Amino acid sequence: MEHPMILLEKVRNFMQSRIILTGAELDLFTQIHRGVDRAEMIAQKNRLDTRAVTRLLDAMIVYGLLTKEKGRYLLTPEGMFLSSDHPESSLPMVLHMNELWDTWSHLTDTVAQGKNSARVPPSQKEKKALNAFIGAMNVVGRRLSKEIAGALDLSSYRKLLDIGGASGTYTIAFLEKNPNMRGVIFDLKQVTPMTEAPLAEAGILDRVELVSGDFYVDELPKGCDLALLSAIIHQNSPEQNRDLYRKIHRAILPGGTLMIRDHIMDESRTRPPAGAIFALNMLVATEGGDTYTFREVKADLEAAGFTDIRQIQQGMKMDSIVTARKPA
Repeated sequence: MEHPMILLEKVRNFMQSRIILTGAELDLFTQIHRGVDRAEMIAQKNRLDTRAVTRLLDAMIVYGLLTKEKGRYLLTPEGMFLSSDHPESSLPMVLHMNELWDTWSHLTDTVAQGKNSARVPPSQKEKKALNAFIGAMNVVGRRLSKEIAGALDLSSYRKLLDIGGASGTYTIAFLEKNPNMRGVIFDLKQVTPMTEAPLAEAGILDRVELVSGDFYVDELPKGCDLALLSAIIHQNSPEQNRDLYRKIHRAILPGGTLMIRDHIMDESRTRPPAGAIFALNMLVATEGGDTYTFREVKADLEAAGFTDIRQIQQGMKMDSIVTARKPA
């Protein structure tokens, strides 16, 4: 039998989260990385209270993110990942989690009402929230995209349509693995400028067309034989997904393939475990989003005209993959 103190420790974990989120929100890790490494220096630079900053930094030592030597704070190897200057920085994802802190605070009311009445629609969020979200998706996708691209044989495809492709993480991985493939990234007008730099850095900007639009409103670019919905269907209601599947069916070439990467739940809706938690994230953060079972996804794809629908990978970290074909 689990000791009650273990349960209480789980409940107290919110304190650790809030400490790290506040440090990230104030960008303290980047500043320490750059040499602003004393509490009084940080307080003066950011117009903060010195005593409060000191207590916050000391608490970060408890969690192994900082060390302290003669009043100077230094990043540990783990803390380095919270600096924006680290080449594999996790800071964008942490800042996105900071946005979710407020959203999740309304979970109790959401469970009572069925919807989060305090939810701020994406169109009304500040630019920094959008930047944090796009950056977070890149953090999550950096390694996972390469794992997925490496595990799939996509050599027969010539042109990828990456729908809601954000900073192009998956397009980059797929095109690097498949040198004969070209790509089209379709995303919102305000997102497109964030896409060019990563593509240029990867050396594939000349192989990718950037098209601005809203897949809830606009038709999709035509002429591709492979379409990708990477971490998209969970933000949609079933009705929105069916509409999107129909648009994809109209857009891709006959014989083309739609690939979906997302949490795909078992029939109990408790596995993968991360998907069960993520369903709550969609409950508080979206109008009608959810995580879906393969049976649900398959039925909606069939209604849109797709055939040969298969789950080719069952993952535990939003890396389940479903494929469907448009008849030739």
